[in-house]
Amino acid sequence: MTVHELSRLDARRIAVRAQLLDSRRPAGLLEVVRQLTLLQIDPTAAIAPNADLVAWSRLGASYSPAELGTALADRRLLELRAMIRPSEDLALYRADMAGWDRAERGQQPGWRASVRDWVRANDACRLDILDRLGASGPLPSRDLPDTCKVPWRSTGWTNNRNVTQLLECMVLRGEVAIAGRRGGDRLWDLAARVYPDDPVVPSDEALRIRNQRRLRALGIARARGPECPVEPADVGEAGEPAVVEGVKGTWRVDPSLLGQPFSGRAALLSPFDRLLHDRKRTVELFEFDYQLEMYKPAAKRRWGYFALPILYGDRLVGKLDATADRTAGVLRVDAVHQDLPFDRTMTAAVDDEIKDLAPGSSWTSRCPAERRTGP
Repeated sequence: MTVHELSRLDARRIAVRAQLLDSRRPAGLLEVVRQLTLLQIDPTAAIAPNADLVAWSRLGASYSPAELGTALADRRLLELRAMIRPSEDLALYRADMAGWDRAERGQQPGWRASVRDWVRANDACRLDILDRLGASGPLPSRDLPDTCKVPWRSTGWTNNRNVTQLLECMVLRGEVAIAGRRGGDRLWDLAARVYPDDPVVPSDEALRIRNQRRLRALGIARARGPECPVEPADVGEAGEPAVVEGVKGTWRVDPSLLGQPFSGRAALLSPFDRLLHDRKRTVELFEFDYQLEMYKPAAKRRWGYFALPILYGDRLVGKLDATADRTAGVLRVDAVHQDLPFDRTMTAAVDDEIKDLAPGSSWTSRCPAERRTGP
């Protein structure tokens, strides 16, 4: 098979187009989620929840967060392991769920085997949860009693959070699912009452399809990468091989995106946006330095608590340091950091995005942008 030879410019444009960030806006929320394959859920909402911010970056002022709530309520979209996915995609995960408990040591990484053993040790609690959900679900986790014999041990915030960790494991087993939310609380129910009754895709075929869909969403990706428990960044043998000028190693590329005309635009991106979620790929293809700094002391931040990467055309050109001040009813713009010098056209395009983010979004109470510092 021919190995495609790409410039960094080619690779960037393929990635931007695949992520629906070129000049053609998608028609609606479902088109966005089906192309991207997921919207990541994250509780940080310095400007807006991540899922809403990612959708807005693609759809612009036409997007309303109520659309996402409606799509989840009528289950055209479903929540699976902190990702919102098209409901029809659940068939690609059910075979792995069914086989989760059968895999023995040596057939899976050690941490997965240890988690499996922890679930088995707390089987009585698991069965009690299933009985209670079957009789009274959907329920929040606080309504499910903790009868675990072996506590969950962690050096982080999940330590001794036995019921929530057991529920997460039961999601992996395909037994329970998130049926919705009440405020910020997840509501749990039996998976059979939540997931669509579509034919289950066999594991090997499902993996192949997931890799193909991930490559279609990313445009260009590595064939192999570090293991990611929820959503990998690599794509196996999907697509066709490629090399990128000035970048070591080989890539896989979606051939349908090769040789396509490109027209870009300005976009403000979530720090969790899939265009730059793989920080190594971001450096290799976009030569863009970025870290999420909300966990750093304020004095050590270069760009801000929740700085939004700024896309212009096929380049990541800077970061927007802004915060939604809901009490004052404004979007406070503290700085626009320019990695590449902005000309007048770029400045106007970025300003238009900032204005669109502020008055066009229910999460900022349709408030104006208030610029305190920066260009």
